[in-house]
Amino acid sequence: MNELKIILEELKALENSKNREGMARFGINTEKAFGVSVKHIREIAKPFRKNHSLALELWDTGYHECRIMASIVAEPKKLEGTTLDQWVADFNSWDVCDQTCVNLIVKSRFAVSKIAEWAENEEEFIRRTAFSMIAVNSVHNKKLENEDFHAFLQLIKKYSFDERNFVKKAVNWALRQIGKRNLELNALAINLSEELIESELKSAKWIGRDAFKELTNTKIQSRLLEKSKR
Repeated sequence: MNELKIILEELKALENSKNREGMARFGINTEKAFGVSVKHIREIAKPFRKNHSLALELWDTGYHECRIMASIVAEPKKLEGTTLDQWVADFNSWDVCDQTCVNLIVKSRFAVSKIAEWAENEEEFIRRTAFSMIAVNSVHNKKLENEDFHAFLQLIKKYSFDERNFVKKAVNWALRQIGKRNLELNALAINLSEELIESELKSAKWIGRDAFKELTNTKIQSRLLEKSKR
């Protein structure tokens, strides 16, 4: 029995309509989903890690859980630009987008280089990918310097007008994560938050207010101050 068939049988055995209904309530696209949790997806994926050819097969099934698993078992060093472009174009759910950013893209050579291109794209989930990647880089990419985030802040300002839910939330997430990286970026993110609050655009106001509230929080400020002393 081949690996893809084994995985599909395991997922089908765990199929859960109630979980699928719960996923839908959280805005997850369940059109082609089994209703299997990410925890179980990761457990199933363990024996197949670093199997790039299997990842490609998993993605091509179109199943929600298979695509999340593909991002887990794929090898970042083997990820080609054409494959990445196709996968990003296939995104139809915020969780597949974000899981792929965290599990795969940030570990690849495309962690930064595609962000501006994706931000310019009018497709909702492609633009979301840009800002999800900014957020993920803020947390996981220790190689980036503060100057690298200056350009990201400009992208946040530029696209804060986008009122689409999955874009707006990703832009907000990106701003908050930049502001939690260190004190210097915190100050810049707070300044941008204040600027967005003064905007006439509803989405920009929401992004600014929500980010400002978190980034000026006493706990966040204390943690960043302690971090700066290390």
